[in-house]
Amino acid sequence: MADVDVIRVMGGARLAGDVSVVGAKNSALKLMAAALLATGRTTLTNVPRITDISIMAEVLRRLGCDVEQDGDRVVIDVPEQLGTEADYDLVRRLRASICVLGPLLARCGHVRVAHPGGDAIGSRGLDMHVEGLRRMGADISGEHGFVIATAPKLHGATIWLDFPSVGATENLLMAAVLANGRTEIDNAAREPEIVDICRMLTDMGADIEGAGSSRLVVRGVTELRPVEHRTVGDRIVAGTWAFGTAMTRGDVTVHGIDPAFLEIALDKVVTAGGEVTTAPDSFRVRMDDRPRAVDVVTLPYPGFATDLLPMAVGLASVSEGSSLVTENIFDGRFMFINEMARLGADIRTDGHHAVVRGKARLSGAPVTATDIRAGAGLAIAGLCADGVTEIRHVHHIDRGYPSFESDLRGLGVDVSRAVAPPDEFEF
Repeated sequence: MADVDVIRVMGGARLAGDVSVVGAKNSALKLMAAALLATGRTTLTNVPRITDISIMAEVLRRLGCDVEQDGDRVVIDVPEQLGTEADYDLVRRLRASICVLGPLLARCGHVRVAHPGGDAIGSRGLDMHVEGLRRMGADISGEHGFVIATAPKLHGATIWLDFPSVGATENLLMAAVLANGRTEIDNAAREPEIVDICRMLTDMGADIEGAGSSRLVVRGVTELRPVEHRTVGDRIVAGTWAFGTAMTRGDVTVHGIDPAFLEIALDKVVTAGGEVTTAPDSFRVRMDDRPRAVDVVTLPYPGFATDLLPMAVGLASVSEGSSLVTENIFDGRFMFINEMARLGADIRTDGHHAVVRGKARLSGAPVTATDIRAGAGLAIAGLCADGVTEIRHVHHIDRGYPSFESDLRGLGVDVSRAVAPPDEFEF
């Protein structure tokens, strides 16, 4: 078995200083897929340098695109004739690659996309993607692990989503911009990343109304043009630093994010006893005393983001009092709870609820990241522990945080990355 990377953090740290966030992973990946809708050169800036971006770049290359990455800039040259198959070996590593389904179907009339993989945080079916595309005239089937869709020309339709799924909203939106007629997507996702893709598509020549609301109206156009677009800031990374600051009784200013994207999360920090001040493109969190317990319920945007649940559990673990944390989005989000327990957290789960009784200090231990956000949450929790916390499977963290260790170091943390044999942490 191959050696693995581990991140080691020394407990007892207090986060202090300034940190900047770049573009949102959850936006940049979809913007790359949206580039498929227009022949020519599309340039994306403020793109995070993370593993997932490199995987998506390879997905596009295999579809015939020329993709160049230079710092936070990604240039995508899209040919007139695109490939129509997204292979399993890449798609299984990146669930977001399913978002090529909509634009490829709109451009080419036929597509084969392997059923996606991604984080192990619960069931996330494609039913709403498939049903919406069928209403737009697509013939969709599945065989040998592939989703196969055919539609010589998509047409407008009225689509109701049973749940405001981000992925389904994005796929249907990208399909609708080149469809004949008017498409209405009701109960659409409202995330800032949806608004970001709507901005880019509008600049490309799409006719979209309702971005940021639960009702999107799209009037199809015959063609789109390539553009240059700046990716919106990553609210989840920014929220990670906000909660980490509150947990460690620190003082941090986070740059590169509209604090309105984190209104409820920052309100939880204030309720816990923190002081939050905001500016148009930044916010500052300061926590002088031990945080107070707060209850958290995850909901679709503008509710509390499910991706910040590990950080909310971490905050609850070191707060004064007991907190009730409820997860309503992904049924496997609590997988990391056992790892938090290894750090000494007092957590009891019942279905999609967790009762967390706060402790003054946690205890450093070797733990395993089960997904992107769990990995970051465990590392932040390790700052509140006695001794060293070692996090393995840190490739998960690399998928969502472009400069995690250097950012921690810049905020005063004793952190290092090392290579260890895979059996070193088997328990």
